[in-house]
Amino acid sequence: MQKERKDNQFIKKPIYPGGSKAMRELIRKELKYPKEAFDAKVEGSVYLRYNIDYKGKVVSSKVLTSVGYGCDEEAQRIVSKFKFEVPKGPKKLKVKFHKTIRIHFRLPKEQIKKPPITSNQHGRSTQLTYSITPTRKEPEKKKPEKKSTNYTYTIKY
Repeated sequence: MQKERKDNQFIKKPIYPGGSKAMRELIRKELKYPKEAFDAKVEGSVYLRYNIDYKGKVVSSKVLTSVGYGCDEEAQRIVSKFKFEVPKGPKKLKVKFHKTIRIHFRLPKEQIKKPPITSNQHGRSTQLTYSITPTRKEPEKKKPEKKSTNYTYTIKY
């Protein structure tokens, strides 16, 4: 007969439903880059400390490391949307939990554009394109057909 295992933790920590992956997904969906920060091309990370009440709701948040340009307020807005699940503990025990989080603000990457064909010192550019296709002869025996090969070369002078 096995003994029942007792839980080692007297106070159970709040858990975000879906785990940290779901939390990152919420941040990704809700994050709106502040216009002031976008215009000033500001990037960085905002460190926040937030408090969770015994019901699992984020009660308050404080900026530990600031980026400015509206990023701090945006990070606090996102953290206020978090809703945690708090496992039941001893009756009438109302505990406030403290957690820290880092929210990254990165400018969206611009798509890399291919440079146009540049001309040489005389103002001319030459592009040569050809393809080699082998001539087909009547097969003496059944052999697998070879596919034609295409090559493209660009010559600049």
